[in-house]
Amino acid sequence: MEPKVNIALEAARAGCKELLSYAYRLDQLEIKEKGPSNFVTQLDRKVESIIIDSLKSIYPKHTYVSEEVGRIEGSGKDVESMWVIDPLDGTKEFLKFDGIGSFTVNIALIRENEPLIGIVYAPAIKRLFYAGKTFGSFEENKDGIKKIRIRKSDKNKIVAVASSSHLDQKTKEWLIKNNIARTVSIGSSLKFCLVASGEADVYPRFGPTMEWDTAAGDAVLRYAGGRVEYLDGSKFTYGKKNFTNTPFIAKGDF
Repeated sequence: MEPKVNIALEAARAGCKELLSYAYRLDQLEIKEKGPSNFVTQLDRKVESIIIDSLKSIYPKHTYVSEEVGRIEGSGKDVESMWVIDPLDGTKEFLKFDGIGSFTVNIALIRENEPLIGIVYAPAIKRLFYAGKTFGSFEENKDGIKKIRIRKSDKNKIVAVASSSHLDQKTKEWLIKNNIARTVSIGSSLKFCLVASGEADVYPRFGPTMEWDTAAGDAVLRYAGGRVEYLDGSKFTYGKKNFTNTPFIAKGDF
């Protein structure tokens, strides 16, 4: 593995440790007065700081982009190397007060408008995905570490993965148009990972997303043999103005 992946994995583990320290005692925290939204924003910033500080100590010249801090330019203005971070993806899952769920920490390194490496860590369900352009995609779980690949699709048994919180009318219409009757619902960037690991075939997304929502999962899928495309079939890219994505389809062999 590239050294950057090991360093990013350590940063992701540190961030997830902080998240879990709260996830298992959410019902004990005094968040009612300020509200869940305020609490999550504060926690986002705390985890975000842990991850960025960890990476910046090794890569001070790189650029950093994250939901709460926006864009932080590196000391060397190295625009070719941009870390994209989501410290808590899947807020609704996190706020279920049960200490489990599909919330994730996402870290990706973007170079030349595409993800070079990506890490998606879902600590509550003990699934860690990581990928790199030079070595492929892997999953680490309770059974160990294994390399993952997309599966061969059966056109009569296509499985789509959809957002558990954002299943909109356009997605429903797209599923009907493509004769897809079976869907699996899950939160956060794990939707990309289910396609990458051969548990689903396609993930359509018509609702709004930002680059920190997609970059890490995109890397896991790309280097497992899949792809992410805009609706016109062109390749998904990063470094867009305001970091706002347009609708896309994430595919395995579909």
